Amino acid sequence: MSDVRDGRCACGSIRYRLLSPPIFVHCCHCRDCQRQTGSAFVLNALIEADRVELLSGEPEPVGVPTDSGEPHVIHRCPACRTALWSTYGGRTQILFVRVGTLDDPAALPPNVHIFTRSKLPWVILPEGVPAFEVYYDLQTLWPRASLERRRAALGG
Repeated sequence: MSDVRDGRCACGSIRYRLLSPPIFVHCCHCRDCQRQTGSAFVLNALIEADRVELLSGEPEPVGVPTDSGEPHVIHRCPACRTALWSTYGGRTQILFVRVGTLDDPAALPPNVHIFTRSKLPWVILPEGVPAFEVYYDLQTLWPRASLERRRAALGG
């Protein structure tokens, strides 16, 4: 099975390809993610920006307000407005790709559930997947290879 994964927006104007497996996959239950997706949570695959290849189209960056005050830019299809990925805190080197836009979203289950303090009460978390009321310590949870990829992407 290939590590390459393709995805697209709802109308198909934008197609992209993940050139490697993601660094890590978050399932975020924070209120910001709930508001911005209109859903109970968002599933994001963290991956280096240079490992996401645009096959067609050009997403439009849209800044959105956050409870933290940190910059959050959602990259959307200009035609159908599907959210394809985000950048956070002004760090454009790592994209948070919306797993639901992949052709096979089931291929990337979450490695962690975060901000479960605002999880909707009817969402049942799976056993065996770490869950945190807020956030977690990357050094403790992430595999060494993921930490090294993050460090390299951020230039540190």
